[in-house]
Amino acid sequence: MTTYRFCPLCAEPLSLQLRDEDGGPTQRLCCTACAFTHWNNPTPVLGAIVEVQGQVLLARNAAWTTRMFALITGFMEANESPEQGIKREVAEETNLQVTSLDLVGVYDFQRMNQVLIIYHAVAEGEVKLSPELLEYKLFKPENVRCWPGGTGRGMADWLISRGIEPQWLAPPAS
Repeated sequence: MTTYRFCPLCAEPLSLQLRDEDGGPTQRLCCTACAFTHWNNPTPVLGAIVEVQGQVLLARNAAWTTRMFALITGFMEANESPEQGIKREVAEETNLQVTSLDLVGVYDFQRMNQVLIIYHAVAEGEVKLSPELLEYKLFKPENVRCWPGGTGRGMADWLISRGIEPQWLAPPAS
């Protein structure tokens, strides 16, 4: 998460200021010289529970130091709908083509200041990972273990919608 210290418009320092907004007084980072306000709104992130021939594809991100596998995710681009965006992300990261797409749910991920929009995507083709991903695994839905945050809640809701009781991974040690 980026913390701004200087105004992106005039380069003067930002300071926390109490603003009277519709929901009541709120602290915002504001420029000391011009009218810029850093709203710090959550970023929309798209995620897909990718189903290939009845199995769930989970992938390991190249930037992760642990051997964790998760949903295909990515940022929505300007001038695309969430549906277009997740189809693009699945194609870019796995080389698979989405043939069916259903919204699972929308979840807050406050730790990363994101709003997660999770889809179930049925896809076909040959898996060829982008450089963003190191490896993937295919799981029978009943063998997927849900993680306790972020996209894991979407996975749990999808499993429940299929009549499968979610099994949870233990939360990481603090």
